[in-house]
Amino acid sequence: MFFQPPPPPSEDPSEGLFRRFSLWRERQLARNALAVAGEPGLVLDMPCRAGRFWSVLAEHGNRVILAADPSSESLASAATAYPPQVLQRIRTFQAPVLATGLTSNSVDCIFSMRLLHQIEDSEERLAILREFQRVSRDTVILSLWVDGNFKAWRRKRRERLLGASGNRFVVSKACIEAEFQTAGFDILAHQDLVPGIAMWRVYVLRKRS
Repeated sequence: MFFQPPPPPSEDPSEGLFRRFSLWRERQLARNALAVAGEPGLVLDMPCRAGRFWSVLAEHGNRVILAADPSSESLASAATAYPPQVLQRIRTFQAPVLATGLTSNSVDCIFSMRLLHQIEDSEERLAILREFQRVSRDTVILSLWVDGNFKAWRRKRRERLLGASGNRFVVSKACIEAEFQTAGFDILAHQDLVPGIAMWRVYVLRKRS
């Protein structure tokens, strides 16, 4: 079994319990998405941040993992969180999302679990999706916050009362799914962290030829 770094301690027991559940559920969704994508052999984790999902990606013994992030600090932090048997499976490099330096069709799958919920502008999302469509030869796995659930309703209500805050955004499902089509993808599957409750949704996309 691969090492999984523990979540940071929380002073609120209920918050810590929910965080542990969320981490467990996110890894479950990632495993399910990789299975739907056909257990791709060459995966680009972009942006990888602190390597939250490296242990999941490395569970497949024949998988080659590329991990890129704009931040050298994030890459250095990720490298200290895992033992050598995981790190030897992963090739890291520093690169922005829209300039990875990779050629077209260079990986089987792009795995992007912590990006699009930080992008409010539709054109910026489309630019990222088109770059993913160029670099992947087959599938893309990504996550973001979507509407149509209790937490999105509660967030919208709070923003009406207090004003928008933070750097994470909820996107309408109709809008993002239209953007997938525009960028050249078909939807293979989607999964919600907690159906009807949580905003977090994971999509598996297939590149149209």
